Amino acid sequence: MVELKPITQENFVEAFNLKLAPGQEEWVSHPMRSLAQAYVYREQCQPFGIYADGRMVGYVMVIYDYEIPEYDIWHMAIDKAEQGRGYGSEALDRILEFIRTKPFGDSDRVALTCHGDNQVALRLYAKKGFEATGAVYDDEIELAMTIG
Repeated sequence: MVELKPITQENFVEAFNLKLAPGQEEWVSHPMRSLAQAYVYREQCQPFGIYADGRMVGYVMVIYDYEIPEYDIWHMAIDKAEQGRGYGSEALDRILEFIRTKPFGDSDRVALTCHGDNQVALRLYAKKGFEATGAVYDDEIELAMTIG
């Protein structure tokens, strides 16, 4: 079972030690960059470690965009040694459960971006109900869904 644990002073170094598979650095920012963003947006976001069997296997950040309003999923990554075990799919379920609690504001829209070449992630997001919006930012495709 996968669980999300907030990134704190006790576990942030674990996030720094996560490794991406070769080539994935083009698609996902390292948690170090994401945690810097989390500090800047600290009133509207929550960074999480993704845990399985008591160990951090990945990282993700949820941020609320007050201007749209919507929830955004940023920088989701599973450590290269832990990929292919379903942790990303389970983590996405936990993330959506968290967002349904509307911790930062009222919105039913959830969005994320994904590099157009990242077919594994695009299939996962489609399976969970995300659909392309038609917006493209650099090489990133925006996907969104409505939650209830």
